[in-house]
Amino acid sequence: MNYDQIFDKAIDRLHSEGRYRVFIDIMRNKGAFPNARCFAGHNGPKPITVWCSNDYLAMGQHPKVIEAMETALHDVGAGSGGTRNIGGNTHFHVQLEHELADLHGKEGALLFTSGYVSNDATLSTLAKLLPGCVVYSDELNHASMIAGIRNSGCEKHVFRHNDMEHLEELLAAEDPDTPKVIAFESVYSMDGDVAPVHAICDLAEKYNALTYIDEVHAVGMYGKRGGGISERDEAADRIDIIEGTLGKAFGVMGGYIAADTKVIDCIRSYAPGFIFTTSLSPVLVAGVLASVKHLKSSSEEREAQQASAAMLKAKLRDAGLPVMDSTTHIVPVMVGDPIRAKKISDILLAEYGVYVQPINFPTVPRGTERLRFTPGPHHTEDMMDELADALVEIWDRLDLELRKAA
Repeated sequence: MNYDQIFDKAIDRLHSEGRYRVFIDIMRNKGAFPNARCFAGHNGPKPITVWCSNDYLAMGQHPKVIEAMETALHDVGAGSGGTRNIGGNTHFHVQLEHELADLHGKEGALLFTSGYVSNDATLSTLAKLLPGCVVYSDELNHASMIAGIRNSGCEKHVFRHNDMEHLEELLAAEDPDTPKVIAFESVYSMDGDVAPVHAICDLAEKYNALTYIDEVHAVGMYGKRGGGISERDEAADRIDIIEGTLGKAFGVMGGYIAADTKVIDCIRSYAPGFIFTTSLSPVLVAGVLASVKHLKSSSEEREAQQASAAMLKAKLRDAGLPVMDSTTHIVPVMVGDPIRAKKISDILLAEYGVYVQPINFPTVPRGTERLRFTPGPHHTEDMMDELADALVEIWDRLDLELRKAA
């Protein structure tokens, strides 16, 4: 058996399909985001502008967050010291779970090391605890949700994206006494669209199903206090489990769920992904705690980000670029080819100092490869004009079609 040959073929296949991933070597400039330094292929760092960060509100740069982390570091040290049940449960963890439960109007919350782990651990454990459970999953759900459902070993039905007729058809076909879970996202980050939350909750109540919403691209971003789409749409009380991340709009790291105390206690007690993992560093938790508290009372960052997103969408559309329809802060630009998407990204970085990653299969379906821009509160109008001009030049260079102005 030639193992090296197998590995070589696997990597060569990615190259031939244009979806071999390259991780950029950068350092963000504290207090000056989206400005950063790129170390790849240069004699020393080159200034760049970051256009694809999930730190949507630049809270990873916020003075309150940095101060809280520095204070915690000097107060308690670097690491947590173990799992939550063996030395890794600090007062910071307890405080943050209380704040997150309050954010979503739930009885309790539970921290995980990432949003991926929170989805995988919770969904796999939840479905195992419910005898004969059937999970109904939106076809565009995150890979972590798909992994959790698969790891549960339960029966799964995939419904067409945001298609309530299809979801009801699947629910109606199941025995009324069968435990059911409807798993969906609020903001779908590759297309920038939003789930019909109340319509899903209506079906859940009609067919006696639990609801599980992934709010990772919405927490901090929507709602009066940053509780996500479920807060904005006044639906949080209708949803059984709300899952979120601490590494996007909140700007640090980690994941969580919020639910009633019985659900929290069951996941805490049965999920291997929680039980056997070293807990988040108290330094990180302190930073998130400051971020969550700030965004509960400040809408300035959310409003500035939404204004930036609207401005960028308008400028790119006016330039004739194929901006996909998006009702959220995500600004996707369709390319439709993995090789060209990567080429555009490479030219932007090398010639224009613009960093945006191409989004290729399996993150999006083949033939829908795109660039995904996430303008933040500190992207200026001049930056947007420079980006639009660069994209138009590259579109012309690569013989891609621009849309004619109406």
